Amino acid sequence: MPRSRAEMIETTRAKLLAAARRAFRQAGYAATSMDDFTAAAGLTRGALYHHFGGKQGLLAAVVEQIDGEMDQRLDAVSARAPDAWTALRERCRAYLQMAAEPEIRRIVLQDARAVLGPAPDADQRRCLASLGALLRRVMDENAIEGAAPSALARLISGSLSESAFWIAEDPEDGSRLAQALQALDLLLRGLRRQ
Repeated sequence: MPRSRAEMIETTRAKLLAAARRAFRQAGYAATSMDDFTAAAGLTRGALYHHFGGKQGLLAAVVEQIDGEMDQRLDAVSARAPDAWTALRERCRAYLQMAAEPEIRRIVLQDARAVLGPAPDADQRRCLASLGALLRRVMDENAIEGAAPSALARLISGSLSESAFWIAEDPEDGSRLAQALQALDLLLRGLRRQ
């Protein structure tokens, strides 16, 4: 049975995304040419322009894909936790640990920031809403003092984001991740109800 047009489009997009993701992870955005990943995908530049508008659009799509995977991983961390406090702590720690992963470090925290600028408002709102809901659960369980969850979510999210960018600049020895995890524990302990 012949494939539908929608299936062919999805296959082409998936090939381009996979080839670009590999190339961006290995060489970085600046050192990768469109010909590198179109050839690796067995496609033409025309396919890249048609589906993504160019190299920058392809980077944005790769970042969106990785962000979605990160969200799923963080949700799984929260789901495994026995209570909201543990979910908050482990989710924050997992986010910082992801910043040290080579693919996330290079594509999401270095190249995307340099090429695409700050994360889109919709992505930030989704992240803040998710963190705010978790903080509300932590407060409902009486693990921390009551506060406006949206305000506290912004403070924690901003701290995590800046720490992630700082970790991503680490010259591969991992000391920044260890320092950030220690500082995070100190910060979160300060929120804990005694």
